Amino acid sequence: MQNISQAFQNARHILIRGVNWLGDAVMSTPALMRLRETYPNARITLLCHQKLQELWEAHPAVDQVLVFSSEDSLWAISRRLARHKFDAAILFPNSPRSAMQVWLARVPVIVGMAAPWRNWMLTHAIPARRGHVPMRKRTPKEIHYLQSGRIKPEPPPPPAAHHLYHYLHIVAAVGANPEPLAPLVAVPPAIQERIQNRLGPLSGPLIGICPGAEYGPAKRWPKENFIKLALELYQRWNATIVLLGGHHDAHTTAIIAKSAGDKVRDWAGQTSLGELAAVLKACRVVVANDSGPMHLAAAVGTPVVALFGSTSPLLTAPGLPGDKMHTILWQQAPCSPCFLRECPTDFRCLKEMTVDQVLKALAPLLDQKL
Repeated sequence: MQNISQAFQNARHILIRGVNWLGDAVMSTPALMRLRETYPNARITLLCHQKLQELWEAHPAVDQVLVFSSEDSLWAISRRLARHKFDAAILFPNSPRSAMQVWLARVPVIVGMAAPWRNWMLTHAIPARRGHVPMRKRTPKEIHYLQSGRIKPEPPPPPAAHHLYHYLHIVAAVGANPEPLAPLVAVPPAIQERIQNRLGPLSGPLIGICPGAEYGPAKRWPKENFIKLALELYQRWNATIVLLGGHHDAHTTAIIAKSAGDKVRDWAGQTSLGELAAVLKACRVVVANDSGPMHLAAAVGTPVVALFGSTSPLLTAPGLPGDKMHTILWQQAPCSPCFLRECPTDFRCLKEMTVDQVLKALAPLLDQKL
């Protein structure tokens, strides 16, 4: 068998099977940019869920976007791929289904992370990288023992544990430079202009607040705290606050908007993905839970104050790992990270994070004169 780099040398049409979550998609953009550097003359097509279409259509590393819906069958997706006659494919997800989609399309070279249940569908299975830390969900019993001190937390992961390196590791196997870049999402000028017109004139700084997290409530700072934060931002800096998120966040944002007054604009569920990126880019700063919008805000160049609870910023912090543009707030409760959707105990990881802590992180960004 050829080594992976040799197999890719003559590839003129490369398929990327993209990931399904917004945050993961943003964290995969450095790998795509490195792949484009390595294969500047290849045509790169990315397959993604239709909800992420706008993200990729504007990206400079991608030539073509193919989409599927949740209702599309495995066979329908594979037949569509087969018509394009790809020379090679790279799988960013670790799932068997993503491998099956490409294998059934008879792509001659298929590269992806090794896993026992799908290796037979890959022509080149990549072993796990050094520093890889799985996002293992804790059991309620383990959480109780950690909180009571009966067992000690694991040591922190190495610097290369950040998930951004996972995708760089995959493209490095086909010859790309593994050195990290800051995630990048492009906003078309027409969309940015449309959002600026919709915002209209502002008397103070525009601050984005993203109170949701699609994964589950264990990642969400209490909405009562977001209400207090919005009121303080208006009183101290005459800020205009825009609440952002998807349709699934609309109930929460409606409560925040009703309680915080007319300086708050509730746009949750009222923007396309491209428009969401444009609003985030227009903000002076964004306050967000660990979520897709948090990663998107960093990727369009806006400073982020990121609130971490059940997950770890060592694995999924916004932007380039260690970037001082962004501020990470993490209480480091003994049971964090648990990676659970719902807290089985007292939710101390986010309940103990105060409004004053967030305001202190925001002050340097809002006090400076622009």
